[in-house]
Amino acid sequence: MSSIATSPSDPPVAPRLDLPPVPSARPGRWIAAGVMVVLVAWFAWIVVTNPNFQWAVVGKYLFSKEILHGVKLTIELTASAMAIGVTLGMVVALMRLSHNPLLRAVGTFYVVTFRGTPALVQLVFWFNLAALFPKITLGIPFFGPGISLDANVLITPFVAANLGLGLCEGAYMAEIVRAGILSVDPGQREAGGALGLTRGQVMRRVILPQALRVIVPPTGNQVIGMLKLSSLASVISVTELLAAAGLIYTRTYETIPLLVVASIWYLVLTSLLTLVQRGIERRLGRSVVDSGSGSVAWPRLRATSRPKPSAG
Repeated sequence: MSSIATSPSDPPVAPRLDLPPVPSARPGRWIAAGVMVVLVAWFAWIVVTNPNFQWAVVGKYLFSKEILHGVKLTIELTASAMAIGVTLGMVVALMRLSHNPLLRAVGTFYVVTFRGTPALVQLVFWFNLAALFPKITLGIPFFGPGISLDANVLITPFVAANLGLGLCEGAYMAEIVRAGILSVDPGQREAGGALGLTRGQVMRRVILPQALRVIVPPTGNQVIGMLKLSSLASVISVTELLAAAGLIYTRTYETIPLLVVASIWYLVLTSLLTLVQRGIERRLGRSVVDSGSGSVAWPRLRATSRPKPSAG
């Protein structure tokens, strides 16, 4: 029996790097997954087999004319209120970032007022605006009476819903836009000014393209929240999705199935909005050139400002 002896001068044996990694055992993860599968299956079984859900009634009204009209009005109200909110939010955010103390004070007052009162209170207030101003005059202040309109005719339930939800949303969007603008490195403003750009051009071409990566995710959440918040408009007689379902179950006394119908439509709409939000975020993520520039807009400015090589 012979043995091979190694001398101290022999080189060390290198470890093998071609072996596949062996994952460590995590039994807790598998146990938790098994428990969740059992709970989800149990919940699905209860929902499907419970006759009180009346799934036949759900299928009957899911695509009914009244429900589809409510879905259409919900989408319109969400889009118009968010358009008001985003527009006001950008204006108020720039006011709060202004060097003018009066503009900053007015912007701060708007945010504090409309963010500090419930949206339901604002909806009811605008719906009853005619109690304060029976006649609404449109014109230049202190320069004649202008055009006088009846407030009861002008402030319809849909207009009141847009005013209440849009003005309330504008206060939240102002803070989102302001946070996005403040997230951009102040050196970007200085660099844009060094290139001869005005403050407005710096804001449009340098700051806002980079701030969008911070503004878009919470704005997507606000859109989804506005879709659900539009159900409050049923209080002021706007026949959106929830109100349409309510009109049906007050007539048929099938409350649970109609609420399930409304919930299904809300889930479908919010899921579609989530997909759109993720697509926009991916598109903005692809526009990033490197972590230092933050956006493709700034490297373009650098490229266009670089002097051209002389011929010869």
